[in-house]
Amino acid sequence: MTIRIRTAATLAGAALLAGGLTAPAATAAPATTAKAAAVSATPHRVLFDNSKAETAGNADWIISTSQPDPLAQNANPTTEKSWTGALSAWGVALQKTGQYSLKTLPAGSTISYGTGAALDLANFDTFVIPEPNIRFSTSEKTAIMKFVQNGGGLFLISDHVNSDRNNDGWDSPKIINDLLTSNGVNNNDPFGFSVDLLNITTDNPRAVDAPTDPVLHGPFGTVTGSILRNGTTFTLKPADNPNVKGLVYRTGYSGNTGAFFVTSTFGSGRVAIWGDSSPVDDGTGQSGNTLYNGWDDPAGTDAALALNATAWLSKA
Repeated sequence: MTIRIRTAATLAGAALLAGGLTAPAATAAPATTAKAAAVSATPHRVLFDNSKAETAGNADWIISTSQPDPLAQNANPTTEKSWTGALSAWGVALQKTGQYSLKTLPAGSTISYGTGAALDLANFDTFVIPEPNIRFSTSEKTAIMKFVQNGGGLFLISDHVNSDRNNDGWDSPKIINDLLTSNGVNNNDPFGFSVDLLNITTDNPRAVDAPTDPVLHGPFGTVTGSILRNGTTFTLKPADNPNVKGLVYRTGYSGNTGAFFVTSTFGSGRVAIWGDSSPVDDGTGQSGNTLYNGWDDPAGTDAALALNATAWLSKA
């Protein structure tokens, strides 16, 4: 899927060139304008997690095998095959905008907040955790919650119940529910949802009618729905957090049950969660893994959903 972001200035310039005209030379901007431009040019910093066995079993939920910096594999990626990983299409699409700086927290690392380390969450705007398969430690759960509470964006991806890929007794629904109920910051469903312990074989969940929602109608396109291929849903609990919203629902469901893609806020931060890893799988990755292209599946608009949500979480 090709993602394009066009600005009015870009389109105007293109029109001039098409007519054989020369665009007027840029004039020096006032100091305040230049300062604002410099701020807007600061890339949105996104950290993808690989510290929780995201490549265990048949999973390959990484943007690149080059970690922490995917640019070490290819500094100018053009397609998902430029980087190695089943999430490479997601990473490359962000990289090509020129508006994002991407890193990966490698296997064996510890999630931290406020330690001063290079990959500490305090150095990022958004943290993506794609189907964790190792339980977060007590300090890691507190770090994640503090990061969100203080303005960070958290993108969680769950899978179905009994999807324990490394056979340690913990699958992603159980790990995420543990984060929500035993984190040392707020143990009462702080984001206003819980993960349902289900294994839904197949469905094509549809988006709600919300014309002004920035995730469903964002800079990367309009979201009409998603795909669900062995995944789960979420139960919303607005009494615990009134800002929780279901954006995409399993067929036949609405309201507080059957939500497949959910957003919320906590403190100054933002949260999004998806009920299956299949939609972000681009069908490429390391050899030996059986992968499927959910990213471009015509039954959903998964690329737009992932990218719009990343932009919203990063406050882009």
